Amino acid sequence: MWINDKNSLIRIAASEADLLASQRLRYRVFVEEFGAEGPGVDHKNKLETDQFDKWFDHLVLIDTRRDEKSLDHVIGVYRLLRGDIAKKCGFYSESEYDLKPLVSSGRSVLELGRSCVHPEYRGGTSMFQLWNGLAEYVLFYSIDVLFGVASFQGVDIDLLSQPLSYLHHHHLAPSGLRVRVHDTHYEEMNRIPESQIDQRSAMVATPALIKAYLRLGGYVGDGAFIDRDFKTVDVCVLMDTKRMSERHRQYYERNRATA
Repeated sequence: MWINDKNSLIRIAASEADLLASQRLRYRVFVEEFGAEGPGVDHKNKLETDQFDKWFDHLVLIDTRRDEKSLDHVIGVYRLLRGDIAKKCGFYSESEYDLKPLVSSGRSVLELGRSCVHPEYRGGTSMFQLWNGLAEYVLFYSIDVLFGVASFQGVDIDLLSQPLSYLHHHHLAPSGLRVRVHDTHYEEMNRIPESQIDQRSAMVATPALIKAYLRLGGYVGDGAFIDRDFKTVDVCVLMDTKRMSERHRQYYERNRATA
């Protein structure tokens, strides 16, 4: 699967260079930019890795003008794990969330993660191109539900009372898909009464990626998780592809027909 657009190329990582360049980009964004640490951080080689990388498909956005030999060519990445593959290795987010409602639903699921774009390419079409590739992937594998951890920067959860409470009151997943943070790490999202939520402030404080998921009809799971290694507060976002608006559905089908 690939999409070619002038100086950019979207494909599933096709070589070791693609994978290493993805891990190099993750290091630049998550470690150098946001201060992440943990056992998968390789400062010597400037790579961010973990044991799940070998199981995930890596959807990469490539600038064909950049040097592949220096691992500089990947400018955007999404990590994708289908439910049938996860039977062999488990899901990444299982360490944070009880996924039983999702796994037992009998539906085809896809876990998303490690999404990032090179700082020099933000604000343009890069994220749109990645979503274009993701839509192609979803259609090809007939995925019913997308899910994955999405993050707020920082670990002071009290500073996130407005956005977390807004998500809880307005976008909580239905019971059939409502995954929940494990009890040992559960942080309440319902932190202030609904009547005290300033919707504008809540949305300003919500990362763009989470807002994009919500616009596609996304939900959030029950509870937040504080990731000390990545220095983030995580929520689990879920998207039922059958719930997407007709406008987005037509866009995906049109994209599939012309790919």
